[in-house]
Amino acid sequence: MSVKNLFNSFYSAFAGLKHTFKHEQNFRLQILLASIVLVVTFVFPLKIWEVILVILLLVAVLVMELLNTALEYFADLLKPRLHHYVLVIKDIMAGAVLITSLGAFIIGLIIFVPHFIGLLK
Repeated sequence: MSVKNLFNSFYSAFAGLKHTFKHEQNFRLQILLASIVLVVTFVFPLKIWEVILVILLLVAVLVMELLNTALEYFADLLKPRLHHYVLVIKDIMAGAVLITSLGAFIIGLIIFVPHFIGLLK
């Protein structure tokens, strides 16, 4: 792969992130929450595996939202008049984002609650 192709690949990737950030409120909210969680991650004395797990979960939620957004754009091309499954597909992807987010939230509670309780003692 040439340097120019590599540059173009990164340019396209950042253009996609920029578009999603600009047009998708949920993605902006998830970026904000991920930023807060990252700060908290480095405030508490977490074990290295906990830090890695938190970062992996943050990435998983953001990637799921990006996939959901891309699939929604694609489904919008088809419109419900072409196939009644378009709305079902959108709902399924939203469910995938929800499950990923809830899983990340629950694991986050398991990791962070003991540290917050430690602050209260």
